[in-house]
Amino acid sequence: MRRRLLALLVAALAVGAAGCDDAPDQNDEIRDRLIGTWLRDYEEEGTRVRRVLVLQPDGHFHETSRSLGPREAGARHAHEGQWLYDGTNLKRRYTRMDGQPVAAPQMPFAAFQIRFDGSHEFTGIDNVRHRELHYQRVADATQP
Repeated sequence: MRRRLLALLVAALAVGAAGCDDAPDQNDEIRDRLIGTWLRDYEEEGTRVRRVLVLQPDGHFHETSRSLGPREAGARHAHEGQWLYDGTNLKRRYTRMDGQPVAAPQMPFAAFQIRFDGSHEFTGIDNVRHRELHYQRVADATQP
């Protein structure tokens, strides 16, 4: 009787484990939600900044920005690199900044925890600099 009960328990666990393979991977779902064009519009030290971040399906990103303020009137920047979502954080490794390749040891890296605030917004929580970065989804052709 004990062996039969043990065999049934093992069989039930095997069936349960097999069913887990059919469940969609939550990390892939969140990664797919992140793909697209995002705008971060903010003010920092009296300067208005607009950043457009494009996360491509192949793991590459492009980020363009424009600053309007007393110190950087009309300054524009364009950066690119690779991105990934690790299950908690959106991570970006910059490989080019303003058209110039970036090499170690000064390879910039950005990582922040993701919290979706709706279907077209997310907040990135930067636990290193202790700040929150708000992004909203915009049309693909949006310019900073």
